[in-house]
Amino acid sequence: MLTPAFDLSQDPDFLTIAIRVPYARVSEFDVYFEGSDFKFYAKPYFLRLTLPGRIVENGSEQGSYDADKGIFTIRLPKETPGQHFEGLNMLTALLAPRKSRTAKPLVEEIDASEIPEEVVDDEEFDWEIEQTPYEEVSESALNPQCHYGFGNLRSGVFQRLQDELNDVIDIKNPDFTPAAERRQKRLAAELAKFDPDHYLADFFEDEAIEQILKYNPWWIDKYSKMKAFLEKSQEEENHAALVSFSEEEKYQLRKFVNKSYLLDKKACRQVYYSLIDILLAYCYETRVTEGEKNVESAWNIRKLSPTLCWFETWTNVHEIMVSFGRRVLCYPLYRHFKLVVKACSDTIKILQLGKSAVLKCLLDIHKIFQENDPAYILNDLYISDYCVWIQKVKSKKLAALAEALKEVSLTKAQLGLELEELEAAALLVQEEETALKAAHSVSGQQTLCSSSEASDSEDSDSTVSSGNEDSDSDSEQDELKDSPSETVNSLQGPFLEESSALLIVDGGVCKNTAIQESDANQGKPLASSQPLGVSGPLIEELGEQLKTTVQVSEPKSTTAVNHSNMQERDGRQTPND
Repeated sequence: MLTPAFDLSQDPDFLTIAIRVPYARVSEFDVYFEGSDFKFYAKPYFLRLTLPGRIVENGSEQGSYDADKGIFTIRLPKETPGQHFEGLNMLTALLAPRKSRTAKPLVEEIDASEIPEEVVDDEEFDWEIEQTPYEEVSESALNPQCHYGFGNLRSGVFQRLQDELNDVIDIKNPDFTPAAERRQKRLAAELAKFDPDHYLADFFEDEAIEQILKYNPWWIDKYSKMKAFLEKSQEEENHAALVSFSEEEKYQLRKFVNKSYLLDKKACRQVYYSLIDILLAYCYETRVTEGEKNVESAWNIRKLSPTLCWFETWTNVHEIMVSFGRRVLCYPLYRHFKLVVKACSDTIKILQLGKSAVLKCLLDIHKIFQENDPAYILNDLYISDYCVWIQKVKSKKLAALAEALKEVSLTKAQLGLELEELEAAALLVQEEETALKAAHSVSGQQTLCSSSEASDSEDSDSTVSSGNEDSDSDSEQDELKDSPSETVNSLQGPFLEESSALLIVDGGVCKNTAIQESDANQGKPLASSQPLGVSGPLIEELGEQLKTTVQVSEPKSTTAVNHSNMQERDGRQTPND
């Protein structure tokens, strides 16, 4: 027999059951309902439901079949009109068989609050037992295997699957590692993994973090609608209908095997605490990936949850938050304290939405682990049992758990990673670097100003010196031109013509005048210069002055030309001496 896909809905007077039976023999089908029992058969499909409320056969029931979609739709009247049937989307629980009607069941499941503090056993003690000498043994020998898994109901799993599970959990040899030792090793591993540079990088460069914080997962919209609904109606029984399941999720629910869990008070408390731990990791993963799962999703969830990777046990809600905060700042890509606070806020909203929202999250985790090898082992140890167990939990208990989580205040100092000291030191270094940069910029500006002033002063000095040189050369030329010496003025010959030509060259007017005139006057007698006995020394003195003048005021090329002309002139004047 196949279990068909089905869906339940309700209005104040009727319960509607839609059953999808493609390729069924619709000509032969049976429907039976009485009280809280409902049965449907259409070969090869069979469906048996245990309803959360009672229905009655009074002639107003209706049924129809859509041949195109292959869906039977059956409307059944409620025994008490107006009654609200809670948990119609908890499909696994609805598939469970009705409880035994015997007067005294072999195993009875009772609420934890009903467990008496002291149980008195009236059965007579059998004194005739075999006695053995007392031998002192260690605690590990008394309990060689440690327990873990949902409600600490598992043990010995890793002895058989040690090779496969080394990549799933962080603890080595969990079957023989007690809870206290697990915690010590976990804390040491977190301290060794913490990277101050990575943390400070995310602390100062938080653009990506702010973008993640702005993302709104699906439960944000549902929570807002729930708050608006409660403000209007002041009723809490119908807000679970805000959360619906997809066809894939419904298929998952039908595949689970229904179980009953006998948990004592301590184990029950551990189950609730571990649920918070798992939801925190899931909320972080959903937010940082913005709802788009990737190959790292399974790693993120199990790494951030000490329940899943260290088989951790808890005593209060605060230590769950501390552990989660430490692991967020040690392992994933984005390590920021704001993400810890945001994940806590998201978890509170999910718990307040009720068990439907919690179940939806658990189904998503189950799918992620099922598609990852070898993380699927964690489904067998924890998630599958949570998906079945949560369907029977009262939403009021989850709301109380949300209030307990809301009252927890977490600070950076409580994480034990010296975050405040790191941030203070980093801010101090940043201020020093800013001050140094400011000082360097000021000194650079001052250096530029001083260098510009020095260059300006050098330019002015060079201008003044060049002006002085020009004035000196001009004065020397004027003296040479306007000298009142009768001896010089009385010289009549080619030398004066040459000197005047040289002065013209100094002024830059003509370059070849001296050469042309000297060539033209070659061979002419110097009659007026012969009577003067001192004409030779005077001419030499005048020649030296002319050389000095030309060297100071002319460029190299001009000076070289004039120097050659002077040599030619001296060569011509030598016989006259």
